[in-house]
Amino acid sequence: MKVGFIGLGRMGSAMTRRLLEAGHEIAVYNRTPDKLKDLIAQGAKPLDSIAAAANFGDAVFTMLADDAAVTDVVKQAGGLLATLRQGGIHICAGTHSVACIAALKKAHQEAGQILIATPMLGRPEVVASGQAGMVLGGDKASVDHCRPLFAAIARRTFEAGADPVAAAAIKIANNFVLGCAIEAMGEGFSLVRKYDVVPDVFYDVMTDGLFACSAYKVYGKIITEERYQPAGQRAILGLKDANLALEAGGAVGVPLPSANVWRDRLVGAVAHGEAEHDWAVMAKDQARASGLA
Repeated sequence: MKVGFIGLGRMGSAMTRRLLEAGHEIAVYNRTPDKLKDLIAQGAKPLDSIAAAANFGDAVFTMLADDAAVTDVVKQAGGLLATLRQGGIHICAGTHSVACIAALKKAHQEAGQILIATPMLGRPEVVASGQAGMVLGGDKASVDHCRPLFAAIARRTFEAGADPVAAAAIKIANNFVLGCAIEAMGEGFSLVRKYDVVPDVFYDVMTDGLFACSAYKVYGKIITEERYQPAGQRAILGLKDANLALEAGGAVGVPLPSANVWRDRLVGAVAHGEAEHDWAVMAKDQARASGLA
């Protein structure tokens, strides 16, 4: 298939490489052209505008950092609303608020266009290895048309139904659970360190027993080694996700008390200059609160 791709940060680049490796024809646009060099060398076609990406092929992906960025790409003069053809498909792969996805869905519908939400489940390196998941929400016929793209990117896809908002809600809830798990690990590591336990021992106990899964193994290892750079998921984006969870809960009357603790740890990390560290750095903030750092 032919597809345009807008937003070539670490996640977008990993997704694009998967598509190229699968033999799809990909054209790329990014506000910072320097980020395109490696992808061009791998066969991606460079574009100089959102409009060009919108009309390159069967659909156009966006993988952007936050609501403001995707809203700007869609609604600016020369953006997707103005340039995507009638019946054109916008595949929105970023993590965005339910309110943002609902607004984009409405705007695209009014323009005769189609929005599919496809948030990714996994860090960039997991996407690059082909082991990530992908939640799919949107018009079934359009989702089915684009399945070869999703199959190239993800190990498994999860069907959220016809409403893109449902896909956004699933991703936010998943990040909420993961963020709280990392926070709990940070508390556990601080507790055993106070009793002079070697962190590797607690890590082995945790990940060889009840918590023998990738989330605890990956993030537990980062916390054990206090290796918060380079970041997979940056703390500043983790803070965005915590705020998205609290916003989503508030909108429908669902209290999320654990999210407040998660958010506060990330606020502390950012305040200590660790915004660009991996979001597991919340364990370091917990250690500071425990008199360990």
